[in-house]
Amino acid sequence: MQVVREMTAPAVRFVKRRRDPVTVQTVRSAAAATVAYVIALRLSPEAAPLTAPLTALLVVQVTLYSTLTTGMRRVNSVVTGVVVAILFSLLVGLTWWSLGLLILSSLVIGHLVRVDEFVPEVAISAMLVLGVTTHGDTAWARIVETLIGAVVGMGFNLLLAPPVWVEEAGESIEELARRVRQLMLRIGEEAAGRPPPARAAARLHEARRLDHDISEVDADLRQAEDSLRLNPRVREGLLHRIVLRTGLDTLEICTVVLRVLARTLTDLTKQREPERLFAPGTGAVFEQLLSEIADAVVSFAVLVTTSVSADAESAEERLASQLRQASATRDKLARLLFEEARRDASQWQLLGAVLTEVNRMLDEMDTEHRTRRLFEELDRHSQEQRERLPRLTRVRERLAVPERLRWNRGGASRRSR
Repeated sequence: MQVVREMTAPAVRFVKRRRDPVTVQTVRSAAAATVAYVIALRLSPEAAPLTAPLTALLVVQVTLYSTLTTGMRRVNSVVTGVVVAILFSLLVGLTWWSLGLLILSSLVIGHLVRVDEFVPEVAISAMLVLGVTTHGDTAWARIVETLIGAVVGMGFNLLLAPPVWVEEAGESIEELARRVRQLMLRIGEEAAGRPPPARAAARLHEARRLDHDISEVDADLRQAEDSLRLNPRVREGLLHRIVLRTGLDTLEICTVVLRVLARTLTDLTKQREPERLFAPGTGAVFEQLLSEIADAVVSFAVLVTTSVSADAESAEERLASQLRQASATRDKLARLLFEEARRDASQWQLLGAVLTEVNRMLDEMDTEHRTRRLFEELDRHSQEQRERLPRLTRVRERLAVPERLRWNRGGASRRSR
C-alpha cells in the first residue's frame, strides 16, 4: 500500500496543479495572447502586431463576471487611447510637449467616455501607439489589432469558463477561524491565572490585528463571488455566494466580540492587580468555555466552506454538539460570575460584560440563527432581482409553473395512496 501511495502521489499533485486557479488562469492568458497574435499577423499590416496580444491579456480577466462587466470598459479605454494617438500622430507627432499634451488629453477624455478605473489605460495606450509609429495609417492598424485582442479575450472567457476561486476563499476562511481559535485559547489560558496588565493589553492588540486578516479574507471572498457569477461551470452560484458571505460576516462579528472581550479583560486586570483575574474555579471554567467556543469557531468555518451535503450534515451536527456543550459551560460560568459579583459589587459591570460577550458569540454561531439568516439573504436577493429585472422574473415564474403543477400532482397522487 505504501508503494501504491508513493506511485500515485505525483499523479495527484499533477491533477491538483491542473485544477489550481492560478495555473488555469496563467495558461488561459498565455493561450489567448498567442491566438490573438496569430490572428493579427494575418489581418494586420503590421509586422509585429503586439497590440492584439496586449489587449487579449487585458481583457482575459480572472472571472467571467468581471470580463462582462469591466471588459467593455477596458476595451473602450484602449480603443480611445489609440484614437487619441492617431489624431496626435497626424497633427503634431511625438515631441516632449506633445507627449505631455497627449497624456493630459487622454486622461480628460478617459473621464468623458466613462471608463471609470481604466482612465490611466487610455493614456498608456495612447503613449504606446504614439511611441511606435507616427503614421496615421499604421495607427489605424492598431485599432484592428485592439479589436482582435478584445474579441479573442472575450471569446476565451465565454467558451472556456474561467476558474472558480471558491476553494481558495474557503481555505482563507478556515485559516482565519484557526487564528481566532489560537487567540481565544491564549486568552483563556492566561485569564485562568494572574496575567499582568501588559500581557492582557498585548492580547487586545492581537485581537485588533484580526481586522487586517478579515480584510484579506474579504478580498479572496469577493474574487470567489465574482467567479461564481454567470459561470456555466457552477450550479446554485447564488446559494454558494450567500453561504460564504454570511459565514464570513459571522466570523467577523465573532472577532469584533473577541476584541471587546479582550478589552473587558484588560480593564478587569487593571482593576484587580495584583490579585487573580478570577477565582481559581471561575478561571478554570472560563478557560474551558473559551476553548469550547474556539473549537466551535473552527467547526463553523468548516461548515460554511463544505460543499458536499453529507459532509455538511456531519459538520453541522458536530457544531451543534459543541455549541450545546459550550452553552452548558456558559451557564456554569454565569453562576460563578454571579457569586463573584455578589462578593465584589464594584466590578459587576465588567463581569456581566464578560458573560454578555461570550453569549453573543454563541448566539451568532447558532445553527437556527444561521438558517434564518440564509433565508433572509435569499429573500433579499430575490426581491432585489424582481425590482431590477421585473420582466425576466415574470418569465422565470411562468416557466416554473409547470414544474410546480407536476410536483403538486405527484404529491396529491402520493397522498391519495
